Amino acid sequence: MFRSGTVMAWNVFRFCTALRGLGSIMILLVLAVVGVTYYAVVVSNYFPALYDGGLASLSALAVLILFHVLLVMLLWSYFTVVFTDPGSVPPNWKPALDEERGETDLLIEAEFGGVPLNPTNPRIRYCRKCNQLKPPRCHHCSVCGRCVLKMDHHCVWVVNCVGALNYKYFLLFLFYTFLETSVVALSLLPHFIAFFSDDDLPETPSTLATTFLAFVLNLAFALSVLGFLIMHISLVAANTTTIEAYEKKTTPKWRYDLGRKRNFEQVFGMDKWYWFIPSYSEEDLRRMPALQGFEYPSNPDFDAQEF
Repeated sequence: MFRSGTVMAWNVFRFCTALRGLGSIMILLVLAVVGVTYYAVVVSNYFPALYDGGLASLSALAVLILFHVLLVMLLWSYFTVVFTDPGSVPPNWKPALDEERGETDLLIEAEFGGVPLNPTNPRIRYCRKCNQLKPPRCHHCSVCGRCVLKMDHHCVWVVNCVGALNYKYFLLFLFYTFLETSVVALSLLPHFIAFFSDDDLPETPSTLATTFLAFVLNLAFALSVLGFLIMHISLVAANTTTIEAYEKKTTPKWRYDLGRKRNFEQVFGMDKWYWFIPSYSEEDLRRMPALQGFEYPSNPDFDAQEF
């Protein structure tokens, strides 16, 4: 029995190590899909259509402008998720005195499976892998090998954990990916239909194959990303994460639900001008610990009552 458990733990470790090694491969795969799509939409079809004149030229110009704007936003959001730390536990972090006495409404061990520091105080969670205390809503990522604040999941597509500090960027990546792939699928649909017609097509076989591949890939991504986007919108509305949605199970009242407006602002910030770009205003950056429901003891300017 012990041997079987040891082998299972070893296999899980090998799996996590393999996921960690996928980094550059997944980034190259994303760029390859973007490259195929760019060639099919811009080079093969709509840039040459600019010289046709009349309504065809105007339609091609509109498609090209929309395609490039969404592409810039998609790549900006994507690489922001990739290179943004999702949120680490500050060194030597300790809960406030009132938390140690159990006077605050911390998540209990039974709800989130955290190992308690000692049996007399089950409200303070401790990570045996990181050998440190775990703040509320913090989880250990086996792929990254560390605890992540408000961890949602580890995403192999962005080669990073999705947590407190990059969740907004991940949502924007999903949003712009859905818009971009939908635009591409719609713009290539006439060419895709023509692929099965009996008419003689002016395109070369390689161009037809690229257009066909780009249409299928983008349609598949649009449909799959739409499902993820709807799921994460519902999570934001309830101020929960993928992990928490699974682990809280039958909890009657979610203690972090502040109402849809404040739940949204906790992720996207309070400055409306920054809601649709992968960045925060200076004011929101200053408020970030409060917006995420976490106080950094090393930040003397933080006021927990401000938000």
